[in-house]
Amino acid sequence: MHPFPSAATSPGSAAPGTLRVLTGADAPALLRLCERDPVANLFVSARVLGLLSRPGTDLGGQVWGWFEGGELVSACWAGANLVPIEATPAALDAFAAQARAQGRRCSSLVGPAETVLALWQRLEPHWRGVREVRARQPLMVCDGEPDVPADPAVRRATLRELDLVVPACVAMFTEEIGYAPAPPDGGGAYRARVAELVSTGRSFVRVDPGPAGPEVVFKAELGAVSPKVVQVQGVWVPPHRRGEGLASPGMAAVVRAARAEGVDVVSLYVNDYNAKALAAYRRVGFREVGTFATVLF
Repeated sequence: MHPFPSAATSPGSAAPGTLRVLTGADAPALLRLCERDPVANLFVSARVLGLLSRPGTDLGGQVWGWFEGGELVSACWAGANLVPIEATPAALDAFAAQARAQGRRCSSLVGPAETVLALWQRLEPHWRGVREVRARQPLMVCDGEPDVPADPAVRRATLRELDLVVPACVAMFTEEIGYAPAPPDGGGAYRARVAELVSTGRSFVRVDPGPAGPEVVFKAELGAVSPKVVQVQGVWVPPHRRGEGLASPGMAAVVRAARAEGVDVVSLYVNDYNAKALAAYRRVGFREVGTFATVLF
C-alpha cells in the first residue's frame, strides 16, 4: 500500500486530538517531525525521502498522523514494521487503537525504547504470538573519522557477486532473527531486496578465498539513508572467521565510505547482550546516543 494514500482531508484540517492517514501533501510536515531526532527517526525519514524522489513508488505501508490543534505532533509508520515517531501518550493510545482495529499486520515494533515499549504495553493484551522483546538496544553514532584503520579489502559489492552476497545476508538474518527470510536460494523477493542494496551502492563486503571458492567474510548494508545520516544494518562475519579482528576495520571502511559522500553521522543499533559487537563498534569510534527496542512476532 502506498504510504500516503489519497484522502479528502487536507494538511492541517484535522481536528485537535485526531488521527488520520497522512497523504503526500503531509510529507514536509512529517519530515520536520522526523528532524526532531534525525538519528532515531531515520527509518521513516529515509522512506519519505525515497517517496519524494520516486513519486508513485510503493514503500509498503501507511503513516498514521496524530494532530493536536491542527498540528502534526506524532506519527507512526505502519507497514512490515510498526515504528512510532515522536509519539506522545495520547498519540500512543490512538496508534494502539488503530493497530488493534486493523489487526496485526507487522512482523515487529521497532524504534526508541520508551515509545516502543509503551506502545507494546497497550497492544500486548490483544496481540498474541510475540517471539521476543528486545528491550534495550543501544543506538550508536560515529560522527568523526574512525579510530581504527579501515580494511582496504572492504568495498561495495557488485551485482556479479549476488550469488555470494545473498547467502551471507540470509545467514545473518537467520542468526539475528531466529528464522530464515527465504529458502536457501534467497527467494525472489528477498533476493530482489539484496540486489537493490547492491545496485545502489549500499552493500559492503570483503570477499576472501575459501575452501569451496570465494566467500563473504564481512558484510554490512546501509539500510536507511538520508543526505546527512545513514544507518548501518546487517553487520556480519561468518562464525568460522570470528575472532580475527575483521569487524572493526570493516566497519571503519563503511564509515569512511559514507563520510566520503558527505554523510555527517553513521548510526546503528545493536542488542545489548552482544558484547563483542558493542566492543567492536566502540573501537571504531561509535558512542551511545539513545536506546532502541524491538518486539518480534
